[in-house]
Amino acid sequence: MQTRIAPRFENDADIVEADSILRSCVHCGFCTATCPTYQLLGDELDGPRGRIYLIKEFLAGTPASAETLKHLDRCLTCRACETTCPSGVRYARLAEIGREHLENEIPRPDLERLKRSMLRAVVPHPARFRLALQLGTLFKPFLPEALARNIPEWPGTALPVPHPLQAATSDHRPTVLALAGCVQSVMTPQTEAALEQIADRLGYHVEVPPEAGCCGALSLHLNARAEAQDYMRRNIDAWWPHIIAGAEAILLSASGCGSMVKEYAEALQNDPDYAEKARQVAALARDPSEWLLEHLEALPLEHKNRGPLAFHAPCSLQHAQRVQGKVEALLERAGYQLTAVDDAHLCCGSAGTYSILQPDLSRQLRQQKLDALQQGEPCAIATANVGCQLHLQGGTELPVRHWLELLAETLLPEKS
Repeated sequence: MQTRIAPRFENDADIVEADSILRSCVHCGFCTATCPTYQLLGDELDGPRGRIYLIKEFLAGTPASAETLKHLDRCLTCRACETTCPSGVRYARLAEIGREHLENEIPRPDLERLKRSMLRAVVPHPARFRLALQLGTLFKPFLPEALARNIPEWPGTALPVPHPLQAATSDHRPTVLALAGCVQSVMTPQTEAALEQIADRLGYHVEVPPEAGCCGALSLHLNARAEAQDYMRRNIDAWWPHIIAGAEAILLSASGCGSMVKEYAEALQNDPDYAEKARQVAALARDPSEWLLEHLEALPLEHKNRGPLAFHAPCSLQHAQRVQGKVEALLERAGYQLTAVDDAHLCCGSAGTYSILQPDLSRQLRQQKLDALQQGEPCAIATANVGCQLHLQGGTELPVRHWLELLAETLLPEKS
């Protein structure tokens, strides 16, 4: 694609990067076939090719407009277009640059800015998030329906959380690192506990440094890049002593966090103090399915027929990390019969904060996804990301669980 960059952007390193990405696009349109919002709305400007055109025109000097920002905001950043693109266009990075520069020139309405600020101030901090959920649950019956339906159900203490099997202070086994995360640590702590159980049976200790927290994805996707980088540096600092001590991998049980941590090297490439550390952290970052398949022969699974199961592969797993088929292989090894899911490449509509900022589109996408997942009459739905799990559970009575929990339940009993 031919491009022309406006003089006011000439000395901006991000725009130089965006220009390079734009030039790699041949405008073939293959991406539109896999774009959830284009399929839903049928508007070229709500598909990757149209959004690329809008960004190109803006960088060429077309005045910024709220209409352009609206179409970019409707993007889920699911990255299905990147999986499809024959030219390797890095659309997600281009959209990130475009949104950030547009937002700098077109201030959002006060209410919209407040909503985004509140999300950044609450969600990445587990204590605040837990309190907000408790208060939201308490006052939910009195809130307007449009607001109340965006508040997830507070699990309270009803969820069973397996107890870690070993104390870190007395552990001399090989170590892998993990991230408790923000939403997952509050809403589904049993996921991390399941990972610890499985790793323990393989002879590994899972270290979860308490100083580590939000991966930075939420802030980055809300155009607060400096804040996101601060979260990244904090996590690197928390993990670094363990990496120096020989930790073999960083296992990210929330695939959204996994896709972010795997991109730390790029995000901090211009930071002289953290660039090399970020590169090493990104190299160690693994989805648990990648790591477990390397230890499959030693995994003590109980082999029996466990019935039909539908698996929803989050976009952050299949499109961002490009990890495909690995979770499914583990679940089938454990005895589940995976049902067919039409359009499995499409997003469920969760997409981080998308379900809150674009609720109408998000609910339509969820219903489409649930229709596809439930068509094979599974006994449950499995997924790999807490956001997808909570979002899908909000639209069905069928249990929606993290695949690690299901796998942990298939472990053979320990010999006494």
